Amino acid sequence: PGYHGDVYIGGDAWTAWFPRVARKGRTRWRDGGEGSVRYTPPPTPPPQVHSRGHDHISKRSLFCPGVVFGPGQKPEGGQKGEPGVKGAVGKPGRSGVRGDKGSPGPEGARGEPGESGSAGSLLQSAFSVARGTASPPEKASPIRFTSVITDVNKDYNTETGRFRCRVPGTYYFVYHASSEERLCLVFKLDGTSMASFCDLTYGGTKRQVSSGGLATYLKKDQEVWLETNDYNGMTGKPEGNSLFSGFLLKPH
Repeated sequence: PGYHGDVYIGGDAWTAWFPRVARKGRTRWRDGGEGSVRYTPPPTPPPQVHSRGHDHISKRSLFCPGVVFGPGQKPEGGQKGEPGVKGAVGKPGRSGVRGDKGSPGPEGARGEPGESGSAGSLLQSAFSVARGTASPPEKASPIRFTSVITDVNKDYNTETGRFRCRVPGTYYFVYHASSEERLCLVFKLDGTSMASFCDLTYGGTKRQVSSGGLATYLKKDQEVWLETNDYNGMTGKPEGNSLFSGFLLKPH
């Protein structure tokens, strides 16, 4: 027994030749033919791989006396199978890196006008008042205009003769005074003189009208009024009124 070229002779072939000797793997001797034969169990054959993909093949098929096995044939490729069933949806992946800021989009269409708000009147201010008496005003005192023509936010006080600012901003004030005597008027802001106007008419029966105005910035709660000095010839008759007016130009 043993390898003869590429073929190993053993297994069933050995037991066929020496049926009384190959038993339980022990060495035995037997007289046969031209002499005695010593039997030794064959070594474990090396693993063989069949050309058709089997990892183990019986000794009866591989190790036959007088048969030489050559290399197997190359397997032929099978046909492509049908697509499998679609699997379940996987878990969400990790968030990617934040991208760059995109370009601004086109300008949208102009919206519809909103409803009028109730706070709009708080940003308005206007008044116009008239002198309601023919008597001349007191000297060096605020002139009271007691007949209200218009007063949007009730900013002019007919009891004190003063305008109080509720909306900070730039205002314009103006007066139109009818007089039969000499008259000097002064615009006062919290007691400080801003401008003065005088008409020095001496006697006569002709009535005349003078006017003056200015624009100034006011803070909240500041007060503006008109005041006379020694010349207080202002009148307030139906045929010749004297007016004091003011309005907000621009809120700040």
